[in-house]
Amino acid sequence: MNFNNELGDKAIQDVMQTYPEIGEILARYEIGCTTCKVGICLLKDVVSIHGLSKEDEAKIEQEINAHLAKKGE
Repeated sequence: MNFNNELGDKAIQDVMQTYPEIGEILARYEIGCTTCKVGICLLKDVVSIHGLSKEDEAKIEQEINAHLAKKGE
């Protein structure tokens, strides 16, 4: 997965602290990072380990990158 600003290489807890909306995007695909107490998984790994279809993975990537672009990043 290729996220803007190399966001895929950051821990999900840090990503959601900076961009809480990304937690909402993931939750729509039944990825419960917002309730996880560990939060050290990398964003790119979080998406890939949940066994989603390639289409859903692509949608998540697109939604996150669109959100970042909207914020000017």
